[in-house]
Amino acid sequence: MMLAYVKSDIGMVRKANEDSFAFEPPHLFVVADGMGGHVAGEVASSIAASTIKEYVLRNLGDVHPRQLLEQAILQANQEIFEKSQTHAEYAGMGTTVTAAILDETTVFWGHVGDSRLYYGYHDKLEQLSSDHSLVWELIKAGTISKDEALTHPQRNLLTRAVGTSEHLRVETGAYQYAAGGKVLLCTDGLTNMVDEDELAQALLSSEQDGQLILDGLIEKANHAGGSDNITAILIAL
Repeated sequence: MMLAYVKSDIGMVRKANEDSFAFEPPHLFVVADGMGGHVAGEVASSIAASTIKEYVLRNLGDVHPRQLLEQAILQANQEIFEKSQTHAEYAGMGTTVTAAILDETTVFWGHVGDSRLYYGYHDKLEQLSSDHSLVWELIKAGTISKDEALTHPQRNLLTRAVGTSEHLRVETGAYQYAAGGKVLLCTDGLTNMVDEDELAQALLSSEQDGQLILDGLIEKANHAGGSDNITAILIAL
């Protein structure tokens, strides 16, 4: 039996929470981390989450999940970009998006930016999504290590975001899961503060209720500085 949990926290530094999410068990889960001046980030992430939710739920079952997520994110991109072009206060706004559709055997995802999708089973935690960021490109090139990326001065520079350009390339994927596994979607407010070893320990070594796991992870992120908003969705399979 699938159980799903969600938690979003403002963190310790920001004055507003610019993260948004869509939480529609058992099929659809979305996290979005907005960016832009004043309230623009909050607007962008909210448009993304609501647009993807409406598009997916309207078309679920009629389109292959990977294609459906790509279409939904492209629709969100169009709506955010158009709003940024017609409202000066929203100029340049954008958002990350990590969205997942689950069926009885598989997690499908659509993804843009540096929020993340993880899958954990037994003692292994695997990042399924790729970060669309400068430091990720440097890691892939072997220029810096993952540890060095955590403190790199340009660690927040994205190479792709939803809404910042008329055209967008969406990453999609699929992974066949096992009963007893866990899926985690989260914004970088969590992963910048809590390293993957701590994530794995919390997700894979704990028999706690999923909500308590999320509470503990967000507490860890805030204890480490809480420099950003933190949003996480945990699905126990």
